[in-house]
This record gives sequence, C-alpha cells and structure tokens, in this order.
Amino acid sequence: MKNIKMKKRIILFTLAFNCVFAHAKTIIHAGSVIPANSLEVLSNSSVVIENNKIVEIRTGFMSPEKGDEVVSLKNATLLPGLMDMHVHITSEQSPQSYTKRFTNNEADYALQGVVYAKRTLMAGFTTVRNLGDGHNETVALRNAINRGHITGPRIYTAAKSLATTGGHADPTNGRSFDLMGDPGPREGVINGIAEARKAVRQRYKDGADLIKITATGGVLSLAKSGQNPQFMMDELEAIVQTATDYGMKVAVHAHGKKGMERAIKAGVSSIEHGTYMDDETMRLMKHHNTYYVPTIAAGKWVEEKAKIDGFFPPIVRPKAAKIGPIIQNTFKKAYKAGVNIAFGTDSGVSAHGDNGNEFSYMVEAGMKPIDAIRSATFHGAALLGVEETLGTIEAGKLADLVAVKGNPLKDIDNMKQVIFVMKDGVIYKHPSHL
Repeated sequence: MKNIKMKKRIILFTLAFNCVFAHAKTIIHAGSVIPANSLEVLSNSSVVIENNKIVEIRTGFMSPEKGDEVVSLKNATLLPGLMDMHVHITSEQSPQSYTKRFTNNEADYALQGVVYAKRTLMAGFTTVRNLGDGHNETVALRNAINRGHITGPRIYTAAKSLATTGGHADPTNGRSFDLMGDPGPREGVINGIAEARKAVRQRYKDGADLIKITATGGVLSLAKSGQNPQFMMDELEAIVQTATDYGMKVAVHAHGKKGMERAIKAGVSSIEHGTYMDDETMRLMKHHNTYYVPTIAAGKWVEEKAKIDGFFPPIVRPKAAKIGPIIQNTFKKAYKAGVNIAFGTDSGVSAHGDNGNEFSYMVEAGMKPIDAIRSATFHGAALLGVEETLGTIEAGKLADLVAVKGNPLKDIDNMKQVIFVMKDGVIYKHPSHL
C-alpha cells in the first residue's frame, strides 16, 4: 500500500514539474535585431528560444509565462552567432613558434586549444572553421566541445592541411636533412594523383569535416616563395573529386594568381587570403561561385611584426613585409566586383579573441557594415553548407545568438564589444555577469 501511494506521489510530482517547466522558454528583449537573412533591421523585438532552437521572433517586448527566463538587451543589438571561416585554434604565432615544433607535444597544442576556444566563443564567435593543425588535435577539441566537456565554438576542422613536397604546409620545411625525411599523404604531403586521393581519404579517416590545401607558397613557411603555384591541375582535380565523394568541401590557401586560378577551375569552395587576385581572377570566382575569405587581420599583423628585428626568421620577414599590406586593398576590389565574401581572420596568426578586428578592417576598406555582419553570419553558414540550421535569426534555426553594445551599423567597432553569447540555446556570456 505504501509503495502504491509513493508511486502516485512521484507521478503527481512529475506531472506538476512538467506543467511548470516543460514549456519554459528563454525570451530575449532586444532593442535592435539584425536577423541577417536580409538587409532588414528589427527594433524592440522579442526572440523566443525553447530548448536549443529559436521558435519565434515577435514585435514588442512580450511578457513571460511562469518559469520563463527573460534576458534584457534593450540597449543592445542582437545578431546571429558570429562565424569565423579561417582560424588555427590550437596555436598563436610568436618568435618561438618555429622552435616550439621541436619542443611541444600534441597534448600541448590541444591544451592551448582549450584556452583559445573559450576566448573565441566569448568574443561572440559561436562557429569556426579550423583550417589546419599539426596533429589532428582539433578533431579531439571539436569532439570534446560537442560532448560538453569544455567550452568553445562549434568547430568544423580540416585537421592537417595538404601540401606538396616543400610546399607551404609541408611540416618538415626548414629542418636539417637528417630530420627532414620524406613525409607522405598520412602527414599531408602529396605528389601526384594517387597520393592526392589517399591524402583526402586519410583526412576522412582522421575525422576531418573538410579539406584544406595550400595551393601556393605562404608567408610564414620556411620557404622562399610566398606565391608560386604548388599543385598541378590534375592533383587539384583529384583532391576536389575525392573530397566531393566523401561529402567534404575544399578550402584553399592561395596568394599567387596562377595557383589560385587553377584551384578555382578545379571546383574548390573557397580561396583564403587571395592576395594577388586580379580582375580576371575575380570574374572566374564569380563564374564558379567561389567564396573569398580575405583574412585582412592576418595581413595587418604580419606587416606590423615584420618591422620588428628578430620576430620572424630572415626567410619569412620579406614575405610578411610585402604580402601583408596588399590584402586589404585586394579585398576592397573584390567587394566592389561582387565576389562572394565570407568572414575570416586567420586567428592563430593574430591573437584569438581579437577576431572582431576584421569587421573594422572590412568597413575601413569600403564594405557596408550590414554586409560585413552578413559575411560573418549568413555567408559563413552558406560556405559551410549549414544555412538550414545556422547563420540567421529565424524560427526553426539553432539558438546561436550574440549581442553587442549600441548599434554596429553606425559604429562597426561595437562588434568588438560583445556582451551576450548564446550557443545551441545555452548562455555563456550574460550582461549581468560582466
């Protein structure tokens, strides 16, 4: 008899609990809302979140029901969670970076990533594309974040970048002959069609979400050229074809025109940096619907550090001084030409958490503030292929939301003053906690 009464009490308690909390919502009262699915800006609106999804956007400040949580952002602007399409979240460049390759272990980079991931999320970036690591540590970092073990943005990772022998992402550049060895597809170094296919399949096996290749020379590698083409056309086609078979897109580091145009013709999804693209390259990108991820912040950063004696190795310094200053002007021309642009910083070259600086550089170069914001929301989601769930504030989308002080359309620097961060329906930063 006692057991029956106890069971009844448990059932009644459960029903009462569910009545109170089953429909508990988070209601955000926002002075301004930039949904990013158009150029429209909403004022004095309520965004309603249930579980991890946006369920309603209502005009005016709606009253809560019992159990609802209200977040007051009446003096702020609410935006979709920001998306950075080019980061290296487990490292930061410094004069010691080249020697750390011989002293740091995989665990060191992974643990650095824990710190940088949280810093990135708190800056308002709820989703990032990690374009290259050293030991596939960002795969483990992504998984740990997804499981809720650590705090950080949603990560789409390329794991180890692909290069050719001596190319920008060949991990043995600059080593002595006895340490150089002959890395192959497993290490991300390929020569020829068969190795290209094997390297893509290895990334799939390693758990990568996409492929990153270095189609031209680069600034920070210990190699002379920063812009020469480094893949042959048949290798690029083999990479894209194989990646497509495995449901992966291909992102391409490229500074020089020739290597860039080979990659575009092969069908890659995005060009990163794009320093020496010209009018012909831009027309080609528009024809193939290729995205451009400019990374102006990285160009500014290497230009500044190139002025410091001893900061970069001698082989790197002239490349940084020459290439860095060009990127912002290239971006200006690409924007005017109507190339698809997705926001990306190359953070890990510059400091993590400073990602918002890119907004200021884009607007400084002539981009409209609303377009800069859409590049980090709507267009980031489109490039990733996740526009059905992320990138805009609409009913049915995942609840990735951030807020900044004031009106970023009047002062884009406000994008660096993030006061509220919600990812997947969970609040990580709240104005009352500041």
